[in-house]
Amino acid sequence: MSSPYWTPSGGLPPQTQLAADRAVFTTGYAVIPKGVLTDIVTSQLPFWDNTKLWVLARPLTGFAESFSHYLMQVEPNGGSDRPESNKAAQSVIFVTSGKPTLTINDQQHALTPGSYAYIAAGTDWALANNSTKAANFHWIRKRYVAVDGINQPDSFVTSDQDVEPIAMPNTDGRWATSRFVNPADMRHDMHVNIVTFQPGGTIPFAETHVMEHGLFVLCGKAVYHLNQDWVEVEAGDYMWLRAFCPQACYAGGSEPFRYLLYKDVNRHMPLNL
Repeated sequence: MSSPYWTPSGGLPPQTQLAADRAVFTTGYAVIPKGVLTDIVTSQLPFWDNTKLWVLARPLTGFAESFSHYLMQVEPNGGSDRPESNKAAQSVIFVTSGKPTLTINDQQHALTPGSYAYIAAGTDWALANNSTKAANFHWIRKRYVAVDGINQPDSFVTSDQDVEPIAMPNTDGRWATSRFVNPADMRHDMHVNIVTFQPGGTIPFAETHVMEHGLFVLCGKAVYHLNQDWVEVEAGDYMWLRAFCPQACYAGGSEPFRYLLYKDVNRHMPLNL
């Protein structure tokens, strides 16, 4: 059975392909379509063996500044015993294909498509692909913002399959969110959830709020409203929104429209005085 989550194949397009695409970068948002994710735009990281990655988002002054989002591909016998060099960085890993092994504080976790791991800042962890096929996963990183009197959250491992989606009120289940962290838990300063729209489901108003967003389409397709533009998106596309960028959508096609969503939460706005 193939993975229900879109996974990049890499490679290069033929010389006959037209250069025009849906990629766009504006002052309010960016769209990185799946066709951009070729081998020529991959990166590498220190202490990661047999690994390449696509950087979908990175802090940019004057745009989205709180997080980075990597699309990782680890070949057999690849991985890292020193994956994170920044002790202040917390991470979320979401597996889309393959069977990597994640070790957190000497405890091993066998991951499969749909596995979700939150790794607290300063945690000792490692990841290895001991299988015969490549492992692909999202890696979202954010500097943890500590608050005096509130403990740091604990690391944990769960999965998409083990989290019950919560329907938005008055939507008959057409719009639901799989929340991996309790929204009332003030220890967390970021949420990485999965949002699901059934065909015909919609965000019926232009959401305009302070959170920075990263949205990776896991499956399905939709028409997404970004600022004043309507953009068609499908599985494998990435949307990157700065704070206050209006957004809405209509889900189309014959299958659910699902995306992995990052947003920063639960902290005062920094005052640069």
